[in-house]
Amino acid sequence: MSIIVNLYYTGQNGNARKFAEEMTARGIVDAIRAEEGNERYEYFFPMEDAETVLLIDRWKNQEALDIHHRSEMMKQIAELRDKYKLRLRVERYVEERKA
Repeated sequence: MSIIVNLYYTGQNGNARKFAEEMTARGIVDAIRAEEGNERYEYFFPMEDAETVLLIDRWKNQEALDIHHRSEMMKQIAELRDKYKLRLRVERYVEERKA
């Protein structure tokens, strides 16, 4: 079973892209990808909406996601989201693997 979370960051004046760029430049993205249980952490830019960035975040299980949510990185992410004045929309999916 994997937990897949799609996060849509939306702002103005290119701030969503700047947020993703700063997350990468500061090494936060690499640190999250290195966390135990992280299976995917990738940003995408919708063609029809230049002011939104989609993050696909995939975790091995709920426990790994819970540990991530309690990490210091979450504080850094929240600070950057505030810095760039972004709105956030979240979709959560559970992928069940068949034997």
